Amino acid sequence: MPRIVSFDEQRGILRVCGEEDRATCGSRRRALSTAMQAPCDVIVDLTELRFADSSLMVDLAVLARRLRMGGRQLRLRGPQPHVQALIEHMGLHRLPAVALDGPLLN
Repeated sequence: MPRIVSFDEQRGILRVCGEEDRATCGSRRRALSTAMQAPCDVIVDLTELRFADSSLMVDLAVLARRLRMGGRQLRLRGPQPHVQALIEHMGLHRLPAVALDGPLLN
């Protein structure tokens, strides 16, 4: 599966697929920038993300902070177990503007 980061402005969904790391961070900038301007909460669909490193979590934390400044939230949906572990390790799920769709993280 190719890596894909796209933002659906109509539905407010940031879709992250494939593998994301420091080497691919430049290719996700446009989608993240557009998501920062969303007038609604942003749902991050992680169901098809196979691998991520801390650079993606940092980018999502920055997005969450920007959304919070506008009274919105970042909602995480469907992380694979190893991605969920990274979210927990980085503390992304504890940020004030981050909410979880589905089961709570431990």
